Parts: sequence; C-alpha cells; structure tokens
Amino acid sequence: MSFSAQGLHARSFKTWRTVSALIMREMATTYGRSPGGYIWAILEPVGGLAIMTIAFSVMLRSPALGTSFPLFYATGLLPFMMYSDVALKLGQSIRFSRQLLFYPAVTYADAIVARFLLNTLTHLMVFYIIMTGLMWFYDTRNILDYAAILNALGMAMVVGLGVGTLNCFLLTRFGLWERIWAIVNRPMFLMSGIFFLYDNLPEPFRSYLWLNPLIHVTGEMRRGFYASYDATYVSHTYVYGFGLTALCIGFIFLSRYHRVLLNNR
Repeated sequence: MSFSAQGLHARSFKTWRTVSALIMREMATTYGRSPGGYIWAILEPVGGLAIMTIAFSVMLRSPALGTSFPLFYATGLLPFMMYSDVALKLGQSIRFSRQLLFYPAVTYADAIVARFLLNTLTHLMVFYIIMTGLMWFYDTRNILDYAAILNALGMAMVVGLGVGTLNCFLLTRFGLWERIWAIVNRPMFLMSGIFFLYDNLPEPFRSYLWLNPLIHVTGEMRRGFYASYDATYVSHTYVYGFGLTALCIGFIFLSRYHRVLLNNR
C-alpha cells in the first residue's frame, strides 16, 4: 500500500470514528440512554394517523385509494415526516455540535452525516413497523411495488438532506431565516398530498403543486402500495435534481463560511 493510500485509509477510518461518536452522542441526547426513547418516535406518527383517521372517516365513506384510511394517510404522512425531521435536524447540525467543531478532528460534514444517518435510520425503522402493523391489522392484502417504495423513501431522504444542508448554512448565518423558514415550511404539510390525490386537483393548482418535490414523493409511495395507482406525474429526475442541487449549494456555502459560522452566535 502506498503512502497516499495509507493516508487516505487512515483519514477515512478517523472520519467514520468521529461520525460514530457523534451518532452515539445524538442518540443519548435525543432519545436517552434507554430504548424507551424510541417509543415516542413511533407514537407520534401513530397518534397523528389515529386523529386523521377518526376525523376523515366521519366525513368520508372511503379514502381516495383503497379501503383503509390509516394506510392511505400513512403513505403520505410517513415520507413527509422523514423529510421534515431530517431537514430540521440537519439545519441545526452546527448549533448542536458547535463546541465539538472547534476540535480539528470534527468537521461540519461529520456533524451533518451523523445526524443524517441517525435520523434516516430511525424513520426507516418507524416506517417498517407502522406499515407492517397497518397491513397486518387491517388485512389490506395490497400488492406492493418494493422498487417504488424504496425510491419514494430515497427521494424523501435526498430532499431532506439537500434542504437540511442548505438550511444548516442559512439558519446559522442569518438568525431571521429561522422565522422565515417556519412560515414558508408550515403549509407544506397541507400541500404534499397527505390528505388528497394530486390527480384530483383542478388546474392551475395542479401545475403549481407539481413544483413541490414532496408531491412526487407521496405519489411514488402510493404507487408502491396501490397497484391500480399509476402516478404518471411523478418525476424522479426533478426530485433528485432538486435535492442534490440544494445539497451542493449548501456545502459550497458551508465550505466557504464554516469558520465564520462557528463564531456566529
């Protein structure tokens, strides 16, 4: 092994050791030192699904797809929560690990990667548990398209990663951006197709909402769970392009201004 190869291997090992330590720190801080902390990660979406199911089942005879209200709303709510939580946690990466980032061994990229891995793995676990439970309890017998389901989860991750990385710069650099982002992001819960099908919207609202990448994520997820749903409007290129563009812009600004951000209180 050449000297440069040895140096690269040592640096890679050091990076992953740092990321692992940050993940363990985050687990202890966010979820506590016992598995009980993870129960809330499951109870939160379950509670939301229960409220939506009760509210809409009173007004509607059946959901827009299938026969199960909880399953229909879960295919929209769980991907949205993955995006929202990943974007939020990544946006706070520098604030959360500010003191550690003064050490040369820890970089802003380590903090972002650690938060991304922990939160995406947590949401994947929650997704599997809730979806498996719903399909077993309601005996829906849906024919699943696993490629579409995995693609929808991947799109939610990439959009959350891109938006979160860009927000990591904006939230740390500009204090006012936190309030602006809260105002801008709040309507996304209603505009991401959790409660409705994109296909049922009239123009021009349908064309406007097409620009929302989360509409595509929800459509792809429902295509994975409902064999009769085509979701022809979904553009994988647009969603991945949106997320990766935001990611690149975020890392460009972080690379240039990360030292300034550490001293920006």
